[in-house]
Amino acid sequence: MNRPNIILGIDPGTQLLGYALLKVEANKQQVLLMDVLKLTQHKDIYERLEKIHTKVCELIKLYKPQTFAIEAPFFGKNVQSMLKLGRAQGVAIAAAMQAGIDVTEYSPKKVKQSVTGNGNADKEQVWKMLQMTLNIEEKPQYFDATDALAVAMCHHYQTSSILNIGGKGFKGWDDFIKKNPGKVKL
Repeated sequence: MNRPNIILGIDPGTQLLGYALLKVEANKQQVLLMDVLKLTQHKDIYERLEKIHTKVCELIKLYKPQTFAIEAPFFGKNVQSMLKLGRAQGVAIAAAMQAGIDVTEYSPKKVKQSVTGNGNADKEQVWKMLQMTLNIEEKPQYFDATDALAVAMCHHYQTSSILNIGGKGFKGWDDFIKKNPGKVKL
């Protein structure tokens, strides 16, 4: 009997950190939790980082995810913002690694592409696709939460693709067909 896979998705931030837990069992997805950690009341950046680490550790302890997926920071013009975001991401990754959980990072464009089919989709389009795919009725207050869920779904799609089954690392359909001639029906 296959054990369900639980994916912890994180949308890193130093003001709002989005997080979501997605349970995948027999290729059915269920949202276990989707929320944000509000950090704006803490003025000290180091206190915010400690809160992020504590929250990620709590989520890991409570839900026991097998995998951890996080959105990579996008490159902007504000260097200070990038540094803060990188620190938030690093603290969250460190918590997952400390717990022995595999970590995978996805670019924002890859997440949007995986969830909507359009790497330039806006947050509302991503949310609408998640809402349809996962039969979610209530809209969350913050898109940071839905972004975290999108990261978890992206990870599910990337790791459950026929091109990735068995960890063979196919480079595309041509490579898959070449390595699996018995699976091709003409």
